[in-house]
This record gives sequence, C-alpha cells and structure tokens, in this order.
Amino acid sequence: MLKFIDGGVCAAQGFRAAGIHAGVKTHNEQKKDVALIVSDVDCAAAAVFTKNVVKAAPIRVDLRHLADGKARAVIANSGNANACAPQGEENAQRMCAAAAKAIGCRPEDVIVSSTGVIGQRIAVETIEEHLPALYASLERSAAASDAAGHAIMTTDLVKKEAAVETTVGGRTVRMGGIAKGSGMIHPNMGTMLCFLTTDCAISPEMIKAALLETVQVSFHRISVDGDTSTNDTCCVLANGLAGNEAITDKGPDYDAFAEALKALCTELAKKMASDGEGARHLISCRVDGAKSEQSAETIAKSVISSTLTKAAIFGADANWGRVLCAMGYSGEEFDPDKVTVRFASAAGEVQVCAQGRGLDFDEDLAKKILTEHDVEIDITMEEGAASCTCWGCDITYDYIKINGDYRT
Repeated sequence: MLKFIDGGVCAAQGFRAAGIHAGVKTHNEQKKDVALIVSDVDCAAAAVFTKNVVKAAPIRVDLRHLADGKARAVIANSGNANACAPQGEENAQRMCAAAAKAIGCRPEDVIVSSTGVIGQRIAVETIEEHLPALYASLERSAAASDAAGHAIMTTDLVKKEAAVETTVGGRTVRMGGIAKGSGMIHPNMGTMLCFLTTDCAISPEMIKAALLETVQVSFHRISVDGDTSTNDTCCVLANGLAGNEAITDKGPDYDAFAEALKALCTELAKKMASDGEGARHLISCRVDGAKSEQSAETIAKSVISSTLTKAAIFGADANWGRVLCAMGYSGEEFDPDKVTVRFASAAGEVQVCAQGRGLDFDEDLAKKILTEHDVEIDITMEEGAASCTCWGCDITYDYIKINGDYRT
C-alpha cells in the first residue's frame, strides 16, 4: 500500500546525505551551497535533462557518466550554474573527482549538478577544499536530507522534499527525493534539480523507462514563468537493498514501482509550482471531457502559463474570460460553446461560466475562494472522456523584484 513517509533522500535503505556551506555563495556564509548524496553500493541510475539547446557543463558530463546506466553518488551546488562558463566541463569533472576520492569510487560513478548564475566560473577550488568535511558529515537521517535539500536552493523560499513507501514483489520499498525550483520553471523541465533515491531492485532499462513516464505526468505539467533553464536535471538512483526480485520487465512489480515514483514526483512538482518566485497561490487547473489526455494537458498548460490568468489569481479576480482566452490559443480544437468553468478552494466553489457564456455569480464568494493559497480552476468540456491536471502559480510584484537584480 502506497503511503507518504518522512526521510527524504535518506528514507530508502543504504543512502546518506549532507549539505554544507563551502563558499560558492560568497554573499552569505549562513547558506548551505553544496550537497552530497551517496549510496552504500552501486546503483542503477537514469536521468532526464533540459530540452534547452544551451546546456550547462554538468549535463554534458552526466550524459557520459550515465551511459552505462550506473551511478553511486550525486554532488550538487547552488549559487553558480556552471553554464556558459570558463573551464565548465573541466570544473564539473573536478567536482566528480573530488567526490569520488572521498567516497572511494570512480569519478564516472558520480552525477554532478549545478544551479545559480550563468556565465561565471565556478569556484571549484573551494568545493574541493570542503569535500572531506562534506563527506564526513554524511548521515542516514531526515536531518541529513534536510541539509542536502537546503544546499541546492537558490531563490526557493521553502525546501522541497518528500518520500513514499510501497510494496514491490512482497518487499517494502522506499523512495525519496529532494528538489529545487522556484523561477525559470516551465513544462519540459524548468530551472529545477531533482534527486531521487530508492532501495528497489530494478534494471537500468526499467528505471529509465519509469522515469521518462513519470516526468511526463509530473514535472512536465508545471509552469511558473514560461522560461526553461540550461541546468534542469532529474535523476534517480536505485541500489536494490530492499531485496525484491529485480524488475527487468513491465508487469505488476514495475507498475507498483512506477505508481510510487509518480506519486513522489507529483508531490515534488506541486511544491515547486507552489513556491514560484514571490508566489502566493498554487493554481491547479483540471480539464475534464477532452478528446484525449494530450489535448487536456495542452489546454491545462496553456491556462496555468497565462500571465493574465496568473495576475487575476494574484488579485483574487474571478476573470474567467482569461481562462477561455488561454484555452483558445492553446492550439487545440474544441467547441467554446460547450465549456464550463468553476473556481474552487477550501473556501468553497463558484461556477462562473456555462456553455461558453458568463453566469451571474457571487463576486464576494469568488474573491473569498481565490484568496486561499490553493486555488483550483476546473474546466469541463464536451469533446470526449479524457482529463488532465497541471499546476502553476500566480505572478506577483515580488517576482519582478527577485528577478530584476538576480545577478547583481
């Protein structure tokens, strides 16, 4: 039975984590900026990366390191993206080598990630200097996962962490994750890092298949601001210490694993959308009655990505016309005269549009509903039986403040 548990990346057997301030972020010595996650044994591993043509140096290194479908550890820093930077790949390799030396593994078995400012040389020397202390601080605890989670944050206001437990092949299997992402978030992997660990025994081929399926229905269904980054990475390590018979093909065991992975990543994705830079609302847009799931997803994405819709939610303005407008330019064909729209939250629900036409509704109730942190936009169509939910956030004055002087 699937359930959420505590522990983050340390919830699964055989994983340790740590996060310290190593000096990458020179402006604040109180902020952790380098994280390390290590498995006791070698892992099956897979990752997905940004679709941006401009890719950061760590991604190019990771593509080579993951060619054999194996890994042992992850080292990640915040404060510097190591993208379009001098000696980028060389410095990413140096981070892997320093971690590997401390762990006692091959540099090729280390995944490296960076996030932060683009175009500046990363202070790899300070990371190398602090690596022994970082390794020495590794622990198997929720606190250790918490430290690692904080070390990968940039403009994030809250840490993103979750873990789940399920049964695979009669054995208890756990998986957990930490993630960062606040701005430059858009479907197809925004400026996000996500590191997932599990003690399930699964082949590299099957874990890659499960990850590809999972990101499509979780991280690819969120948007904060329409920007896609150079560094976004989501990787998963599976060390097999749960003792289940290894998953090598599709079947009931694979389905149980994939269900848990999707639940975990959906929770992390929603945390990212909720923590959009300066955001005050998590927006969930559910489309029902679409002709296909892909059509429903395209329409829902268009709505949560609409700047005008996001601004309306910020202002608690039930401006449903902006929802229909965003549906209309999504590129999907549908009959607007068969669309119903409702706004809902913990404060109640209000139908604002039926058959493509506005309704008389209680504006005070609508404002109360849209003042809640979690706001739902429910769209019903009459095109078919498919549905999809995507997640986004409102846009606030603080978004401009945060991004106006991000580099300086």
